[in-house]
Amino acid sequence: MLNFDWLSGVSQHTAKMIFLGLFILIGILVLLIPNDYIFQGVEKKDRHWYMNLKLWALIVLGMIFYTYYIF
Repeated sequence: MLNFDWLSGVSQHTAKMIFLGLFILIGILVLLIPNDYIFQGVEKKDRHWYMNLKLWALIVLGMIFYTYYIF
């Protein structure tokens, strides 16, 4: 079985900050994805702002970040 006793010394505040930092890191990595890669196969005239997956990924990450921030 997995032994996570070494985590007992980590405070809740520290764990919370680590996870919030990871969400920020994931958000930065999402922003680094080029738009041409996201819209691959879609013509320029058919691209709309609401089809940008970066926007949706950041919205979901923001909701998870806010939930972790509150609790």
